Amino acid sequence: MRRYEHTSEADLAEAMAISVAHALEIAIGVNGWAVLAVSGGRSPVPLFERLRHRTIRWDAVTVTLVDERVVPPDHDDSNGALVRRHLLREAAGKAAFVPLVADAAEVADPASAVARLNAAWRQPDVVVLGMGEDGHTASLFPEAPELQQALADTQPGYLVTHPHEAPHARITLNLAALLAADRVFLSFAGPAKAAVFANASKGPTPALPVSLVLSRHRHGTDVFSA
Repeated sequence: MRRYEHTSEADLAEAMAISVAHALEIAIGVNGWAVLAVSGGRSPVPLFERLRHRTIRWDAVTVTLVDERVVPPDHDDSNGALVRRHLLREAAGKAAFVPLVADAAEVADPASAVARLNAAWRQPDVVVLGMGEDGHTASLFPEAPELQQALADTQPGYLVTHPHEAPHARITLNLAALLAADRVFLSFAGPAKAAVFANASKGPTPALPVSLVLSRHRHGTDVFSA
C-alpha cells in the first residue's frame, strides 16, 4: 500500500488525476486499450473535473462504474449520470462508456443488467474507489445480505446487492474484480474516514470490506487522503 497525504481536497484531486491518467497510459501502452472503473457520489467529482482534461488516448479508454444504484439512467442518484456530467467531457469525451443500468427494463430487473455486464465482461485495468464511514467500498456494504457471495466469488464480475441502510438496490463489482485490477486507487477526506482507514489498515475483516482490498491487492493500493 502506498499512502499520499495532502493538505487540501483540491490538491488530493489534482494529484490523483495525474496518477490515474498515468496508470491509464501504462495500460494503453501494454494492451492498446484500457478499462477505467470509477466510483460515484459527490467525492470523486473534483477528480473527474481534473481527469477529463488530461491528455491521454481517451479514444482507447472504456469508462465504466465500480457500482451503481438501481435507478433510471437520468435519475438524480445515478452514478452514470454523474460520470456523463462531470467526466465524459473535454478530452475524456472521446472515451467509450458502459453504464451498469442501461434503461428502465434493467431498473425493473437488475439481474438482467448483471447478466449483460458479465456476458460482455472486460476486466477493469484501473479502479477508483471511495470509502464509507461504515467501511464499505464499491457497494460491498458490511450488512448487505449478498456480502458473503461478493467476497467469496472467485470469478470477477458484477452482482446485485441490497444494503439495508441504502435507499436503492445496487449493482457492484465483486471483490475478485477489484483485486484483479492492475491499479486500485482509494481516496478519502476528513477525520471520520481517517479513523475508519486506520482501523481497516490493521488487517482484513468482512466487517470493514475496504480492508480486504487494502490487504489483498497484489500490487498494493494507492491511497490518497486529505
